[in-house]
Amino acid sequence: MRRPERDEAAEYYFRYIDQVAGTDDICATLNAQSADVLAVWRAIPDGLSRHRYAPGKWSIRELLGHINDTERLFVSRAFWFARCFDTPLPSFEQQIAVDASGADGRSWSTHVDEFTTVRAATLSFFRNLPESAWSSRGVASGNPFTVRALAFIAAGHVNHHMRVLRERYL
Repeated sequence: MRRPERDEAAEYYFRYIDQVAGTDDICATLNAQSADVLAVWRAIPDGLSRHRYAPGKWSIRELLGHINDTERLFVSRAFWFARCFDTPLPSFEQQIAVDASGADGRSWSTHVDEFTTVRAATLSFFRNLPESAWSSRGVASGNPFTVRALAFIAAGHVNHHMRVLRERYL
């Protein structure tokens, strides 16, 4: 395994890829990250989980719901490209997804449990890819991606939002 090259995703996505430091073993990174972030999520009391750091911003529940939804999206794109489908995939409008999620109407614990389940599925998918699939390419949201880049984006996206959580919510 190696880190994605600059031609494996649009430059915009390197804001996430570049937040994955130190290792080329993305499965080990995703696994370790899971334990780290779950400790943070589990320490947030239910009453705080509806907190918004400013009017019009997502609640902590919506933030974690977004992380869960987006990780599913990155893995579904990786699946599509790893299995050699060549049809470009559509864009993902995050605000539409958050608005439709009903995140604040669900208990905090269901969001945390969902992260656990989604991450386990992510790890299972990536751990079981054939070596040749990591360099498979496709187009989503009008941008090129490799499967490898999508795995790093998934981890970096979580790192990005955990930084936002610590700086703005907690």
